[in-house]
Amino acid sequence: MGDSHTWAAAPAAAEQARSVLAAAWSCAVTAEGGREEFVGAHTVTDDGRVLLDVPEDSALVAAAVCAPRGEPSAVLEFADVAPVPVRGRIRARLWLAGRLAVEDGHLAFRPTRVVLRRPSGTVVVDVDEFTAAAPDPLALAEARLLTHLADCHGDAVQRLTRLVDPDSLHGAVRVRPLAVDRHGLTLRIERIRDHGDVRLPFHAPADEIAQLTERVHVLLAQASATSCPRALQRQRTDGDG
Repeated sequence: MGDSHTWAAAPAAAEQARSVLAAAWSCAVTAEGGREEFVGAHTVTDDGRVLLDVPEDSALVAAAVCAPRGEPSAVLEFADVAPVPVRGRIRARLWLAGRLAVEDGHLAFRPTRVVLRRPSGTVVVDVDEFTAAAPDPLALAEARLLTHLADCHGDAVQRLTRLVDPDSLHGAVRVRPLAVDRHGLTLRIERIRDHGDVRLPFHAPADEIAQLTERVHVLLAQASATSCPRALQRQRTDGDG
């Protein structure tokens, strides 16, 4: 009840940046010792620092130890990849610029600049806001949720298209779930030559799986009360392969 006054239909940039960081499985690090890519090698602290568990012979370790002040500058890059196969699977990219230091056997990275690139544009995220923000509560479960929706409930995805402006569905050959967060569900509408995204906001934020289930059921009920878009009626008649 208390957060109903601050709820928005889309995540803030700082929250989205923290969500990308929390869910990413790999990262690329560029520092004075060159560029290296790591898989499953980083963890994130509550204040947004990134701890890297890298091999002892990594050039990054040498750069951190041998740097004049012991803290070489570095840039970390993370990609937000859609878990469901769609065109253009990179949903966002996150760059963190800052400094590396050796702490308790790990490389600790503290960001001093945060840049998030989304389809809507690139934004520089305030570092204090980034530090204070928390990831979306559904971020770590999103891949499983979307994959289940796409693989097991394709009929529900099609029904949700009834909530989409018919103009956005013109020429559509496939609709797939692209993203979900506490604020809403995003569908990817693919056409023969291009694609577009449509966001279906929830009536209230979903901070856990049970709440998400209820929010999606509300959307489906709204869709059931709406007629099927002509664009998809034609698609079903003609077939899309």
